[in-house]
Amino acid sequence: MFRAASLLRGARALPRARNAIATPGPTVRQVSTTRPPRKDHDETKPGRFARTDPSITVECPAGGDVPSSKPVQRHRRTLKSFSLEGKVAVVTGGARGLGYVMTQALVESGADAAIVDLDGEEAVKSAKSLLEHFKGENPDAERLPTITAHTSDVSSPTSVRSTISEILAQHNSHIDVLVTSAGFTENFKAEDYPHDRMQKLWGVNVDGTYFCAVEAAKHMIERKRPGSMVFIGSMSGSIVNVPQPQAPYNAAKAAVRHLASSLAVEWAPHGIRVNCISPGYMLTTLTRKILDDNPELKAKWTSLIPQGRMGNPEDLMGAVVFLASGASSYVTGADLRIDGGYTVT
Repeated sequence: MFRAASLLRGARALPRARNAIATPGPTVRQVSTTRPPRKDHDETKPGRFARTDPSITVECPAGGDVPSSKPVQRHRRTLKSFSLEGKVAVVTGGARGLGYVMTQALVESGADAAIVDLDGEEAVKSAKSLLEHFKGENPDAERLPTITAHTSDVSSPTSVRSTISEILAQHNSHIDVLVTSAGFTENFKAEDYPHDRMQKLWGVNVDGTYFCAVEAAKHMIERKRPGSMVFIGSMSGSIVNVPQPQAPYNAAKAAVRHLASSLAVEWAPHGIRVNCISPGYMLTTLTRKILDDNPELKAKWTSLIPQGRMGNPEDLMGAVVFLASGASSYVTGADLRIDGGYTVT
């Protein structure tokens, strides 16, 4: 499934007023016995406070309608503990958007990669483009990364099981890192949300994360070697988005976040770390396409982000490498929010 998890992650309410600082000891103040005139309830106008807008309806487009991704130009020296040399990383939803950029980050840090996507043709295309980009940026490289493409419906346990077996066969029988980036969001009023669409959303975002994690964990446990899993959640798992209504998506991402915490505890004795990245508004190619049709959304979202801008996909590159590598060896069950400060105001 192509990655559209950053699509329309929504905006929060305006920052709350800070409480006044209390001073020690008793205070004395005069109290007026004259009450101010009571305001009529009719004076509360729509838009005066945070709320969803029932007129916003966005259905996630088919894969063919989503622009292809391109490599990000990046080169930096870094600590050895961030190296993923000799590791195999599996990225679901890796053919486009955030998944594509995170795959690039893992490859540039030394890993071989398996791109898993519902759109198999796009996965093949992305694997080739990332390899060509690596060659261009590293003409003297002693070794080229192995980047394979795999077609899979992550909402199907049978499909996931088959894909993991295929990956193991092509990557010397081991998987060290799993990044579950497959997911999408849509916007419908709760009372109008089509049931089949809601089931599909939950199947990809939640069931898909679970199925992939379990199959990868079975392999890691049997191999008796440590591994790292990075679930891609959303700030929507912690806050309620406005103005677009998306209750099922918010609930799904909350489930992904808590699933990471639960599996982190359960699999800790096996040396498997499980963490979650929760992005805020990200300007993927798909999000840009949507905002071109709904410019008022970008203005609303940006106005509530302390850094004053939406995120770029490459803002996730360092985070996914950190959590996938030995640099985070004592980090598990964590939720890393990358939202420009949105959720702390």
